Amino acid sequence: MATPGGNLAPDKLEGKYAAMAVCWLLGNGCLFSWNSMLTIEDYYSYLFPHYHPSRILTLVYQPFALGTIAILAYNEAKINTRKRNLFGYILFFISSLLVLVLDLATSGKGGIGTFIGICAISGAFGVADGHVQGGMVGDLSFMRPEFVQSFLAGLAASGALTSGLRLITKAAFENSQNGLRKGAILFFAISAFFELLCVLLYAYAFPKLPIVKYYRSKAASEGSKTVSADLAAGGIQLLPQEEDMENPKRMDRLSNKELLMQNIDYAIDLFLIYVLTLSIFPGFLSEDTGSHSLGAWYALVLIAMYNVWDLIGRYVPLMKFLKLESRKVLMIAIISRFLLIPAFYFTAKYGDQGWMIMLTSFLGLSNGYLTVCVLTSAPKGYKGPEQNALGNLLVMFLLGGIFAGVTLDWLWLIGKGW
Repeated sequence: MATPGGNLAPDKLEGKYAAMAVCWLLGNGCLFSWNSMLTIEDYYSYLFPHYHPSRILTLVYQPFALGTIAILAYNEAKINTRKRNLFGYILFFISSLLVLVLDLATSGKGGIGTFIGICAISGAFGVADGHVQGGMVGDLSFMRPEFVQSFLAGLAASGALTSGLRLITKAAFENSQNGLRKGAILFFAISAFFELLCVLLYAYAFPKLPIVKYYRSKAASEGSKTVSADLAAGGIQLLPQEEDMENPKRMDRLSNKELLMQNIDYAIDLFLIYVLTLSIFPGFLSEDTGSHSLGAWYALVLIAMYNVWDLIGRYVPLMKFLKLESRKVLMIAIISRFLLIPAFYFTAKYGDQGWMIMLTSFLGLSNGYLTVCVLTSAPKGYKGPEQNALGNLLVMFLLGGIFAGVTLDWLWLIGKGW
């Protein structure tokens, strides 16, 4: 392993594409369990018809996610990133298993007790997300923009995959007795298996990739204290005190406050992107779009279209000529998206399902595209520890936007007499 120094790693960045594939899978695992819970909203709406499950579960999830990321972002420089991310993925796995166990233990019966249990598991998903999403984005921010993009694409792919799987399981069991529950149980089992795969990938495969070892060594040489356990898992032992003595200035870094002040526009961008998106998706799309010819499939189709176009949007910035990097233009584009609120309102009231599907697709496309543009542009020009801290801070604002969005989502219910 060469000493970190130049802009490019030795051996022509060996393992780049393997790392991108693992990042995609780990991104997928970060939201696979939660998206599974959202995607089976037809099952939960059947079990808990009076509790607004698509809204309540999201509202329970988000405070736990936001509170966790706020605490971890504040203490980011002192936290062992490996333990943090592993804890998150293991919690995702255990919680996914508990969803399955709870359904089997109650024989698929509804009631307030079962709903409280589902809400508790939703909160656990939020804690896991707060650990993993900030930890992974921070970790990848001091590597390559392609890794951040792959991880973010994986987040979106989890939605597209869960929607696709849900449509398949719903179709497979639609005509059988208790078919809705059978499809949901199969769904829970797949979710738990996938989370276990992510635990193994992060623990044993990712830290051993040469390009990952290179960038983590480089971050350590720039003063990062969070990567030592990951480097040890990759077979590298560091002697940080020697680096300190050679070049004390190398260990200096901007404070979290300074980083936030320099990137406040990016933080506001992410907050506004997700305030808008979550004030419409999934609650409004699940409950407030009226009755159409697709019947019980309508909400599932809308959620699937959002997820697929969100995924496509996250790949568009890979074409450099289509990537927005101007901070001013990004802000204008993000504020312009708020025109979607009256568009959705009037389409739900007067439009047909074709227009609603088109609007939902654009909501997903713009959400994915703008998220990648912001999170791949922001870390440029900073040292490894600063990029890690900035990644955590930006994810905190992203989750803050989601929490504000799911709270505002309840405004659609005003006047409906819920």
